[in-house]
Amino acid sequence: MRPIRRILVAVKDPGARSLPAVNKGIQLARALDAELELFHAIDSPSYTDMLGMTAELTRRRECDESHEYLQRLERIAARARLHACKVSVAVEWDYPAYEAIVRRSRNVGADLVVAECHAGRRVAAGLLRLPDWELLRSSAVPVLLVKRARPYHHPTILMALDPSHAFAKPARLDEEIVQAGSAVSAGLRGRLHAVHACAPGTSAGSGPAALDRVLRAADVPPACRHLLAGDPAVVVRAAARQLHADIVVAGAVSRSGLKRLFIGNTAERLLDWLPCDLLIVKPAQFASAVPRTARGARVVAVEPLG
Repeated sequence: MRPIRRILVAVKDPGARSLPAVNKGIQLARALDAELELFHAIDSPSYTDMLGMTAELTRRRECDESHEYLQRLERIAARARLHACKVSVAVEWDYPAYEAIVRRSRNVGADLVVAECHAGRRVAAGLLRLPDWELLRSSAVPVLLVKRARPYHHPTILMALDPSHAFAKPARLDEEIVQAGSAVSAGLRGRLHAVHACAPGTSAGSGPAALDRVLRAADVPPACRHLLAGDPAVVVRAAARQLHADIVVAGAVSRSGLKRLFIGNTAERLLDWLPCDLLIVKPAQFASAVPRTARGARVVAVEPLG
């Protein structure tokens, strides 16, 4: 994982009274000496009718709405600049929102995306296409999904590792997880833990040895290395609750089609189950399938009544 020098915060509602993703983005930017961008994607349709709403009037309305959102972001940025060194703002008409975030992060060279997790429990992981899931699947940049409003204070950071690759994770993904967890823990002066869910039937010696190998360059004392047998999502959830973790760092491998239905996806299950924030990283070779060209405003023509 490359050093975190630029952070993109996806602001879901610039007019909201509580902005936990912004607050934590500011904390990370200050801790890591990184630049911060506050970004809002306008993905709502722009409606036109057949009675005088010309293309020029539609563009003017879109421009006015963009300006209004930029002003809201600037007010947030003014407060953020009291704590972070360099803060910029951006608004774009683009849809869907998760694609807009991926495109913006790619265009500005972001090293981390911070987004607020949508409220509500998912009932059919892998079957519904909700924004959080799509952002995790689509972003090549690490994504921090914020689930708690409480600011970080010497946070407990738990890295979910699979050094034996029993659950089909790429070999280099654990290195990305360790680098991400170590960087965030060092910046926030947190406490770093690691958990490894062993597959049933794993020999007693191979699990600890494999975990030691992947953690050889990380500052994780033996007492903070947890080796447990069982399903990865169940093990990580139990460890996170026991340790009162503030952030869980996990890896995700995008799968599609029937393979997803049979294998499932640990990252998506953790998104539902974990009470804390979730930092998802991808393999270094992962390439996002999101098109590079923004869609612009979604114009919908409405027939006049009567």
